[in-house]
Amino acid sequence: MNTTPDIPARRTLARLEDKIHLGGDAQVDDRNVIITPMDPAATDPFLLLSEDWFSKLGFEWHPHRGLETVTLVVDGVLEHGDNLGNAGALTTGDVQWMTAGRGIIHRELAFRDERAHTLQLWVNLPRELKMVDNRYQDLLAADRPVIERDGVRIDLISDDASGPALTHWPISGALITFEPNRSLEHLLPGRDRAFFYVLSGEVTVASRRVRAGQIAWSDPVPQAAASAITVATADGDRPSVVMTYSGEPIGQPVAMGGPFVMNTEAEIAQAFRDFRSGQFGDIPRQARLQHR
Repeated sequence: MNTTPDIPARRTLARLEDKIHLGGDAQVDDRNVIITPMDPAATDPFLLLSEDWFSKLGFEWHPHRGLETVTLVVDGVLEHGDNLGNAGALTTGDVQWMTAGRGIIHRELAFRDERAHTLQLWVNLPRELKMVDNRYQDLLAADRPVIERDGVRIDLISDDASGPALTHWPISGALITFEPNRSLEHLLPGRDRAFFYVLSGEVTVASRRVRAGQIAWSDPVPQAAASAITVATADGDRPSVVMTYSGEPIGQPVAMGGPFVMNTEAEIAQAFRDFRSGQFGDIPRQARLQHR
């Protein structure tokens, strides 16, 4: 492995996984799970990636504590609100980065009960940041920085700790669109764990074929300050779209209980007590949005 300071170390893939189709339930019309919370050490600092379609159902008022959620609107319009007084609607390509630190109550619904198709990523927070202030960031597609180079379009969501999203734990994320027969040397810190989820089309990541609905993982290269991995497309007549995120593993115990992510089961029990006793604040009585 090359660890020369001026030359990024070459990354490989640790594993390739297919999305899991779960179907509809009391909240959604249909659901796929791409990252499951069954082995958080293997996906650290990421906990869950869920793809949801909902219309008249959705996610009514519910709490969170101890994590950040990153929601991409793939299609349709997402209505959101919280007990901080935030409310609005996000449309195709928009991203919301929500910090649920010490405790927030929010909802996510399809605008006018019509249609919303979302991808939501759960990002863990370290012990010392579990109880930070809550925060909402709407990262509108029209406002995010975009880099275009030779048939590759990089739509930046977060760049380590420098934006456009403000992150408590350094996370990099982007949506990358490839025209056929294109290649990108994707650079990232050697300390990071990275995933590449193919939304449409087909790519190769580190020379391994990855189809739509599959997620490819690359584990940290701790000996290297910088690293690179090649993402490429073959000949064809349609573009391919990849969502990629990377972040340094936190390396702490993870306890998950419903909408709460803490370090111990005792902290999960305390989160439920705090919510039920009103310490998260009142459940809002906001009316549904009528206009965007």
